[in-house]
Amino acid sequence: MKSALTVDEALARILAGTEPTPREEVGLLEAANRTLAEPLTARLTQPPYDASAMDGYAVRLDDVSSLPATLDIIGTAAAGHPFTGTVTHGQAVRIFTGAPLPSGSDAVVIQENTERDGNTVRINEGTPDPGHVRPSGGDFSKGQQVIDAGTQLLPRHIALAAAMGHSKLTVHRKPVAAILATGDELVEPGASPGPGQIVASNSYALASMVKSAGGSPRLLGIASDTLEELRHKLEQAADADVVVTIGGASVGEHDLVGKALTNSGFELDFWKIAMRPGKPLMFAQRLHQRAVGVPGNPVSAIVCAHIFVQPLIASLSGRRPGETNTLEAHLTAPLDGNGPRQHYMRASLVRTADGDVVTPAESQDSSLLSVLASSNALIVRPPGAAALVAGEKVTVLPIGF
Repeated sequence: MKSALTVDEALARILAGTEPTPREEVGLLEAANRTLAEPLTARLTQPPYDASAMDGYAVRLDDVSSLPATLDIIGTAAAGHPFTGTVTHGQAVRIFTGAPLPSGSDAVVIQENTERDGNTVRINEGTPDPGHVRPSGGDFSKGQQVIDAGTQLLPRHIALAAAMGHSKLTVHRKPVAAILATGDELVEPGASPGPGQIVASNSYALASMVKSAGGSPRLLGIASDTLEELRHKLEQAADADVVVTIGGASVGEHDLVGKALTNSGFELDFWKIAMRPGKPLMFAQRLHQRAVGVPGNPVSAIVCAHIFVQPLIASLSGRRPGETNTLEAHLTAPLDGNGPRQHYMRASLVRTADGDVVTPAESQDSSLLSVLASSNALIVRPPGAAALVAGEKVTVLPIGF
């Protein structure tokens, strides 16, 4: 019998051949968390002039080379109100932070090192610091490529783009992920479950994860355990970039998702992987559309979405591949040896100056959302890992979902 795929092999198949979605132009307010589709070049120079970084006096270096020195004050420069004259020998201009350096001056003396008397100022001490002047173009210059294509536009990038003179940005369209929960046992949040029923919570967790990865989630509701209902729901996802099904991905008598996908024109690639939780993971394709079937247990669904669905959405949205943010931490409790599947164990990570420590949750039952909600990390145990005692190091994946 062919062995189950490893996590890395499964992810590689899911991501193989992905292409970013088409481009579109959006305003700055709509660009947050989108992916820049082309390099962004500055339309302006910032600062556009040599500017004062401090409150003080604009002077000529030659006039303050020997201290103390007394200079005539010939005017004032403030942000938005530059001094239009020229500073010559023995003169100074009162200047405030952000104001352009007046013509003829080449330094700023901070006000703490001065004494003013009417229209004169005495420079008592302190050689002018070059840091008191922000040179023109010190941040960026017109025509300079500043932000690379593939950048996820965080607030700091939006601010930079605005300062560069852009009001609109060319980004990749958000990949649409249609999310379908399956199972007769499910009811929507807010409804009263009947006998043998539970609330369908996974769809909302996965929708949030799709958003954070740069996609646009579309909830298809709940499909009952019939091929006809599943086919009808899948028709509603015909224009989505990704279809995510929840539950029914195993090989039980009532697990119909695989058959429904093939009946709808998808070609199944694989339907189990060497992972815990999350063994019954399914992947299928229909032309450029990809379908990922995650298990129905809440922890399994959410962990699988983090490992497989979020990277797929990020890739389709055009984001540059990110580095795996795993780290090493010391165990606070012993761990038994691991079985043949890569195990993602819920845990609590504490970062200290003396090193990172991690405590595995007492229960690793994949149905317990409360345990996942109180965890901030996953201990990643490779297949066949040996038993460990407290104090030994393990690989840890911090989580933000």
